Amino acid sequence: MNQKNLLEVDWSKIPAPADDGAAAHLKGMTVPPISLIATDDSSVTLSALPGRVVVFAYPRTGEPGKIALVDDWDMIPGARGCTPQTCAFRDLHAELKAAGARYVFGLSTQSNAYQTEMASRLHLPFPVLSDEKLTLTHALDLPTMDVAGLTLIKRLALIVDDGRITHVFYPVFPPDRNAGEPVRCEPLLGEPRRMKCPAHVAILRGAQENERTSG
Repeated sequence: MNQKNLLEVDWSKIPAPADDGAAAHLKGMTVPPISLIATDDSSVTLSALPGRVVVFAYPRTGEPGKIALVDDWDMIPGARGCTPQTCAFRDLHAELKAAGARYVFGLSTQSNAYQTEMASRLHLPFPVLSDEKLTLTHALDLPTMDVAGLTLIKRLALIVDDGRITHVFYPVFPPDRNAGEPVRCEPLLGEPRRMKCPAHVAILRGAQENERTSG
């Protein structure tokens, strides 16, 4: 099946992933000191990054006009939507940074070369990390799916504070709402007016707590 348009998806026709409990152990875990190659040619060690880090993981992005990995890709719960999810984080990148995220990363088990083409094509303002050898995936025991002989990370988002996972969003559906629509918020110590973006709200609340405890 050719993937003519990776962004226009009728989510009512796409099966939603179930919460299988495969990410229940992640909150509170310390990220292991594993370095991954990024699309900006840097080597990133998430455990060494100070402050708040947002990491969204996905199975694999497609390429317009190319054949899907398998014919029934769209019918695999949680498979379709990697490009819409990535573009949503792209579009909300400034808002996430303004809310307190020092770093934003994408993560998949695709090769760095594949990711680099995608990052350039989609004009991403953040790096995407390649865990092609499944080093971080296995170390954290991230939820995965096996498709066409490949091990892919199931879609999720992590908030990491000073190397420790403090928030986990799993399962994620629809994917393009993971980063959320632009959120209008009260000043830093106020409450969000519209909570459409779980990652954004978690960042905001973390910033609020830091402000309260430091003040």
